[in-house]
Amino acid sequence: MSYPDDYSTDIEKNKMDLKEFKEKTQIAELESKVLRLELKNKDINRENVQIKKENEILKRELDKLRIPPLILGTILDKVNERKAVVKSSTGPNFLVNLSQFVDPEDIVPGARVCLNQQTLAIVEVLPKEKDYRAMAMEIEEKPDISFEDIGGLNNQIRDIKEVVELPLKNPELFEKVGIVPPKGVLLYGPPGTGKTLLAKAVAYETNASFVRVVGSELVKKFIGEGAKLVRDVFKLAKEKSPCIIFIDEIDAVASKRTESLTGGDREVQRTLMQLLAEMDGFDSRGDVKIIAATNRPDILDPAILRPGRFDRIIEISMPDEDGRLEILKIHTEKMNLKGVDLREVAKIAENMVGADLKAICTEAGMFAIREEREFIKMDDFREAISKITGKKEKCSYDMPQLTVMYG
Repeated sequence: MSYPDDYSTDIEKNKMDLKEFKEKTQIAELESKVLRLELKNKDINRENVQIKKENEILKRELDKLRIPPLILGTILDKVNERKAVVKSSTGPNFLVNLSQFVDPEDIVPGARVCLNQQTLAIVEVLPKEKDYRAMAMEIEEKPDISFEDIGGLNNQIRDIKEVVELPLKNPELFEKVGIVPPKGVLLYGPPGTGKTLLAKAVAYETNASFVRVVGSELVKKFIGEGAKLVRDVFKLAKEKSPCIIFIDEIDAVASKRTESLTGGDREVQRTLMQLLAEMDGFDSRGDVKIIAATNRPDILDPAILRPGRFDRIIEISMPDEDGRLEILKIHTEKMNLKGVDLREVAKIAENMVGADLKAICTEAGMFAIREEREFIKMDDFREAISKITGKKEKCSYDMPQLTVMYG
């Protein structure tokens, strides 16, 4: 059987097309494979670069570990742009060179520096030393107590405004009159009369930083530690100015000095002397004010009571009947009262301080809750006064008098 010539030609053509298709398919597969290999090669190169970077970092860290530790020193004097006299932590003084990495402007007397062990060259300037305990004494959030929340102390509020708040807010008034504003104020009186509350109100009313110190926190175990903490507190106050330093229970560190001393007493006296020196060293026209509070003014050292340290001594005394009424109005402002005569309550609550009156209001509310009432009546206050009075009789307290008064 024979085929036409055109048919044979078509077969040959189809064979050629099939062969060409196979070749193109193979080429496409090879190109795709090459592309995948190129992408894989790029990924490997990126990983290689990353590994090299990590290797360099590890080498630098290893070199740092191999470097011997640096010697700490303190700058005593700057001789010229590239030389300084340094007291090392090992003892002697050295005239040393500055490393090229150190800015000569940072080299000032008193600065802490790091010295190379072999050449003793200054290789780094350390930041100023700060005691974390002093920094923790700064109150970041202001108390929510204002002068309006304090009753029965109008004269005392006026005095503390003149001594603390006015010099911070309007220092130009003192310049016009030509007088130096007081440095500090001492608040004394029985417990619970509102000394700490006044200090909180000052912090709220002014835009100053507030550093609160309890006297006992300044008494430390090791020699010189308490004095160092005092220096750091005052240094912090200068950096944060305008600032108010409030020393609560100052009698813990400022009691009268005696001749018969134990080791602990001597350390307390060192801390006291540092406190006296810091208070004297203050610029009275500066933006740092000191408020101190105590229940025992009779045991304070006379040196701390003299003018120039505490220029104003304010007695926070027991409130009278009108004062007690003001305090009761403040504490009962949000209370649900029915048939309660606060004037009568103020009369009954004789010899009660602000803290006692607040406790009376709380106890009266507890009596109402105990009887499942939503309001407080007069009998609740009478029972509360009886309860608080019974507690006070068990723990009586006589306030000593301060013999020297001025301000």
